[in-house]
Amino acid sequence: MKIESRPLPPRLRAQSGVRGLLATAAGLLALCVSAAAPSGAQGLVERVVAGLSRPVFLTAPPDDFERVFVIEQQTGNIQIVRPASHTVDATPFLTVGGLATGFEQGLLGLAFHPDYATNGFLYVYITDPDTRILRYTVSPSDPDLADPGSELQILAIDQPQASHNGGWIGFGPDGYLYVATGDGGGANDEGTGHTPVTGNAQDVTDNLLGKILRIDVDADDFPADATRNYAIPADNPFVGVTGDDEIWVYGLRNPFRSSFDRQTGDLWIGDVGQGACEEVDVLVGGGVGGENLGWRLREGTIATPTVGGARPPGNLEPIFDYPHPGTGEACSGPPAGFEGIAVTGGYVYRGPVAELQGRYFFGDFGSGDLWSLRFDGSAPGAFDGTNYTELTEHRFDPRFVPDVGTIAAISSFGEDAAGRLYVLDYADGDVFAVPEPGGASGAWVAVGAVFGVVAWRRIGRAALDA
Repeated sequence: MKIESRPLPPRLRAQSGVRGLLATAAGLLALCVSAAAPSGAQGLVERVVAGLSRPVFLTAPPDDFERVFVIEQQTGNIQIVRPASHTVDATPFLTVGGLATGFEQGLLGLAFHPDYATNGFLYVYITDPDTRILRYTVSPSDPDLADPGSELQILAIDQPQASHNGGWIGFGPDGYLYVATGDGGGANDEGTGHTPVTGNAQDVTDNLLGKILRIDVDADDFPADATRNYAIPADNPFVGVTGDDEIWVYGLRNPFRSSFDRQTGDLWIGDVGQGACEEVDVLVGGGVGGENLGWRLREGTIATPTVGGARPPGNLEPIFDYPHPGTGEACSGPPAGFEGIAVTGGYVYRGPVAELQGRYFFGDFGSGDLWSLRFDGSAPGAFDGTNYTELTEHRFDPRFVPDVGTIAAISSFGEDAAGRLYVLDYADGDVFAVPEPGGASGAWVAVGAVFGVVAWRRIGRAALDA
């Protein structure tokens, strides 16, 4: 049975009117796509399952082409979804207990070890209310169940407030685990639990908040400490110098969703803004380590209103940012009307549709928009928020009208073992797939522009050859 729509999670609320904005945006979305979709148009997006409870992430173990795993923020359940049969297993793969579930807290991230087929290790990112990275092991007798008694704490971080928890974890091409943390919550990265003057995100000494961490979970540099079960990669930027050895990059506000491009190794980060700009960051090849992404001095490509300043040393600007509605902020100057309040980072598409290859799909939780762009290949030193091509608004794309349901509150994107893209709707608990199983092939052609953004549709190969 389809669940009722639920309130938006405060973890991504950027202003008090977000509920009204989402409702308005969802209504406009339905009107716009209905108007754009020609009679008999075949959609590219299929609803795989419905009725999950506040889904916030989807992933799959390496080389597992039959299952995807979806985490539910507040139940603590990791659900097994079987896309081919459109089913959810009756018993959750694992239920993580002891969660704090207020505001944006809960079960937030999941990653399978690159050698999962051999060691059966999976890692979760939770708040209880502090941030914890935990490891579990799959049951030796049942591949559809994890052993709850196998829990091992890898890392713990004190969390001063209930918001800006970050939440993404993922293994890089180097085999290390990357952990995205928020600045600790509250406005302007200041107040109780925040470093005076600089804020947590700019503090690299005894402060793991507002960072992306890089750790080796296959070794242990702290055998005498049962709460720290990891090692430090020797080439992390602060090894041997002042700063926390775990840090890979810093200067982040709330990097809720990030991903590695499975082809290039680029690390894409969607960093949720405060009241001015949302941003998309790229660490080419995963980065060199030590990059400063700017917060709290910078919000997108501008000085943070009231507390910001000039770009700090080592600052890497986003490749794209966009403003909140009604703020008057220019950010990097995307097309007029291109607005939102809470970016949801996505994936560079590497699935079966050739024409989508290399497009970075992302969205906005508040507006319900679904977008894609291509990185233009600029050198990091030239990043200025305009380093993209083919910025595309898919809510006006008839091929992106789901066969059932509506994509509105995008809490996450996901990728399966084959590179197929998924979109999660938080409010209705829907999981959508792009493309649907057995989707028709064809090419993408422009059908018009809205807000200065090209809208596309897909036409059959026979029509192209005619």
